[in-house]
Amino acid sequence: MSPEKLLRPEILALSAYRVPEAQGMVKLDAMENPYALPSALRRELAEALSRVDLNRYPEPTGRRVRELIARRMNLPSGMELLLGNGSDELIHMITLALARPGTTMMYPAPSFVMYGVNAALCGMNAVAVPLREDFSFDAEAFIARMKSSPPGLVFIAYPNNPTGALYAEEDVLRVILAAKGLVVLDEAYHAFAGKSFMQRLPEHPNLVVLRTLSKLGLAGIRLGYLAGRPQWIEQFNKVRQAYNVNALTQAAALFVLERLEVLEEQAARIRAERAALGAALERLPGVTVFPSHANFFLVRVREAERTDQALRRQGVLVKNLHPGLRNCLRITVGTPEENRILLTALHEAL
Repeated sequence: MSPEKLLRPEILALSAYRVPEAQGMVKLDAMENPYALPSALRRELAEALSRVDLNRYPEPTGRRVRELIARRMNLPSGMELLLGNGSDELIHMITLALARPGTTMMYPAPSFVMYGVNAALCGMNAVAVPLREDFSFDAEAFIARMKSSPPGLVFIAYPNNPTGALYAEEDVLRVILAAKGLVVLDEAYHAFAGKSFMQRLPEHPNLVVLRTLSKLGLAGIRLGYLAGRPQWIEQFNKVRQAYNVNALTQAAALFVLERLEVLEEQAARIRAERAALGAALERLPGVTVFPSHANFFLVRVREAERTDQALRRQGVLVKNLHPGLRNCLRITVGTPEENRILLTALHEAL
């Protein structure tokens, strides 16, 4: 019996998420923090991880981690947290919990690909509302579409991936107020944006805020968190797989978040380098650079496929966003040296 005869057609239509081989490359394709922890901290972290009881299951809800995140990230009083294996798992949990028959998920497009993927996995109707030509958010069009096709679930990336745009706070607020369903603000890049809706959670009963530690500098431990009213967290917790955040991840998060200032200093360096890299990219011939409030840039070139391949031959890995974004590349902000290598390679590739 072949899988094609048994699998759901929407699963057969999907493609598995693929990550290119990056060994020996200048890796600017995945919006990672390019800075490692200082050597002394790495040694202390190794000692802390050596004390983890690997023969025991982890604390199932990550209670100590949740308490620390609530304190370090200034969670508003009365709100609660849910932990996930990265924000990807939390997106799946939210979608699965709300996927009643016939329910619609809505999001601006282009945006994070996993919104649509999870809609397909959970049997939701996905409605991607196009951004304007310059990738700005058309709140009027989005709200009009919400009225004609009322969504049970809305995802808004704030800032957006892959465009880097930070939508006007007033426009996002209008969507929250107009929505009859749940609005998820995905703040994966909050460390680089300087704006957040976290403190506004108590004002809006249909709002939750999603974040990850990946972009802040802990991509390897896979830890995301969802903040919202207890009524929402209680229900989403029913969908969570038991022991979904492992003991090593919890221990690493406890260690590093007690030293959050190290990651915040790295984020400040990335923001400074973002400004320098953006100015340098704008000086390249035939390149259009879109404004970014994240740790990457969306750039349009004459021939994205040819440019991407030329960069790879020179040892630089970026993200070619075909076919949805015509002739666009997404370039992560790296270290000064990585960005110098990128710019030299781009001069050759264009």
